[in-house]
Amino acid sequence: MTDQAGRDREAVSKFVEGFAAQLVEAGMQRMPARVFAALLASDDGVLTSAELGEQLRISPAAVSGAVRYLSQTHMVSREREPGSRRERYRVHSDQWYEALTNREAILKRWAYALREGVENLGADTPAGRRLAETQAFFEFIDGEISLMMDRWRVHRDQVFGEGRRPAEDP
Repeated sequence: MTDQAGRDREAVSKFVEGFAAQLVEAGMQRMPARVFAALLASDDGVLTSAELGEQLRISPAAVSGAVRYLSQTHMVSREREPGSRRERYRVHSDQWYEALTNREAILKRWAYALREGVENLGADTPAGRRLAETQAFFEFIDGEISLMMDRWRVHRDQVFGEGRRPAEDP
């Protein structure tokens, strides 16, 4: 059986489940991983709840919960289908960039909280030193992510043309 693009549905399903398993292994919840992989594997990066449910053989509630998680982590966005009340879910070509950028804000909050912890516990206590080292690590990672994102934009423009991305979102 083939899909609209002439691809073997079983091969697509195998990719979706295999990539989702890799995401689960890295710590993502199972259902969001499957929904994300299905969106990523769709040609236009957009599917409705019904399409996701049918493709993945899951309930509307499972789709809803997965999309909620993916929206909160900035990996997908919701949009209304023109002229309809149905929602569509979109994975953007820069989803990894957005997800890492979101993590960068979390790292800043953690570093701030750790700074307060060092002040409260005392910088010269064993716990305070441990918190200070963890704070320094998060601050280091935060700086490295910013530099890495700058290098990514340059690399992306070299590979895909300035200002363009693969499968540019409409």
